[in-house]
Amino acid sequence: MAHILFVTPYYPPEVGAAQVRISETARRLVRRGHHVTVLTTYPNYPSGKVPPEYHKRKIYRETADGVEIIRVWSYISPNKGFLRRILSQLSFGCLSPFIGLRALSRPDILIVESPPLFDAFAGRFLAWRYRCPFIFTVADLWPEAAVQMGVLRNRFLIRLTEWLESSTYQRAATIWIVTAGLYEILLKRGLPAEKLFLLTNGTDIDKFKPTSMAQARAELGWEDTFTLLHLGTIGLAQGLQTLLDAADLLRDQRDIRIVFVGEGATKADLEADATRRGLTNVTFRPSQPHERIPLIVSAADVCFASVRKLPLFENTVPTKTYESMACARPVLLAVDGVARKILVEEAGAALYVEPENAQALADAIVYLRDHPEEAAQLGARGREYVAVHFNRDLLVEKLDHRITTLLEQKHSSPAVEAASTSPQGSIDGLSH
Repeated sequence: MAHILFVTPYYPPEVGAAQVRISETARRLVRRGHHVTVLTTYPNYPSGKVPPEYHKRKIYRETADGVEIIRVWSYISPNKGFLRRILSQLSFGCLSPFIGLRALSRPDILIVESPPLFDAFAGRFLAWRYRCPFIFTVADLWPEAAVQMGVLRNRFLIRLTEWLESSTYQRAATIWIVTAGLYEILLKRGLPAEKLFLLTNGTDIDKFKPTSMAQARAELGWEDTFTLLHLGTIGLAQGLQTLLDAADLLRDQRDIRIVFVGEGATKADLEADATRRGLTNVTFRPSQPHERIPLIVSAADVCFASVRKLPLFENTVPTKTYESMACARPVLLAVDGVARKILVEEAGAALYVEPENAQALADAIVYLRDHPEEAAQLGARGREYVAVHFNRDLLVEKLDHRITTLLEQKHSSPAVEAASTSPQGSIDGLSH
């Protein structure tokens, strides 16, 4: 079996879509007989605060669920301010392979997380150092996402990151893409289909399963009112100001409550705005460990997913929607494009509303409250669909097969592999 090295700044005990996908994949690969190592940094996302046990250590080794975890020092800052976030991402991408090198053993293959795009520096160096192929994961297109959100404006940085993106695609043995929309974009850019590997996010359908709402609310201490849940990152991309605007429109609907569970760059501003408006129908709760998420989802009447109204986000499918579907909870979806196609048109598991349209959102919340039978049908169809199409065990089986194929190709043509991972080959690949 293979030694697989993941390169990522995101890993539990942090919570988030990337953290869950990587850790759940790593655990399953271990169960399939592989030796799995994760090169990461200290837990800090999204607060930017490192637990005391990691202080004053450049390398920290631990093992969880059979996965070897090597944590290395990098510059860490709160998820606020574009420059500090970029410095943090650059720090991990550029320093982690050198700090962690003496703790690493030779891998057979690397899986490199992106974004952050700067992880490509670490992945490409380690692939050259160990003369092994690497899989480059694309969960969002960067820098395009940052440009569309207006957080990246410097032309030099844009060109630099575009070069890094393009040249890394050329160097990767496989580009692992998590949505069909991103797959089509890269295919249209001229990347060969045989290099592109579409493998969506998914969920653990044994952990996330239908559970009694009353039982979940009793355990959490939630009151028995119609509850819409936003679970996960509270950041710039989610466009959650619209949800506060909808709550304002619903302030006279005494039996409707909106609950935010999570952390992120805009949470403090949203809390302050809710207080200023006197929105007693809105509650903010801290981020929760992933093992408690099934209980929280089960306590909600409806789960909400949204992004800002930008073209790039039409290729996004929020991972938390799979967890909501697995728990047989209906989804109120303010995401157009691929997510709408899957959840609304194919699965019949969600009600769609236009992103950033507060009135439409408020009307949809009232509609689902007034039509509980229809909401229950959405939930039931979602559970059935996710069990077939987004079962994490089946997805990792496909990844395992891809890894096996790549390693067979490497061993069958060592001369080609040696040329492609030589220092000169690496430099020659850096052309836009």
